[in-house]
Amino acid sequence: MTIKLRTKRPDRVLKQIVEVLKQYDAAHPHAEIEAYRHNSVSVRVRVIDPDFEGTDRVQREDEIWPLLGQLPDETAAEVSLLLLFTPEEAKKSFANAEFDDPIPSIM
Repeated sequence: MTIKLRTKRPDRVLKQIVEVLKQYDAAHPHAEIEAYRHNSVSVRVRVIDPDFEGTDRVQREDEIWPLLGQLPDETAAEVSLLLLFTPEEAKKSFANAEFDDPIPSIM
């Protein structure tokens, strides 16, 4: 699976984030990963993965944050929203709706 970006020209920080998420993508071929820059200091990331079924939020974060922890601190700090859903959870989540149709940032 390819990681989806909402820009044709990702900046350096977004490229770094995507680069480490490729490790998760390679290990989870059914995962859908998407990332975008919400504003000048904020990157949003969503992972929809059927492999999350039966796991809680902490277990899911325990899989993703070690990857993001490989990033320089200032890069990882720009991840302001990290959504980790099963496909069914994504259908019902208000946070997922905000990810798909974000309220414009004032920054």
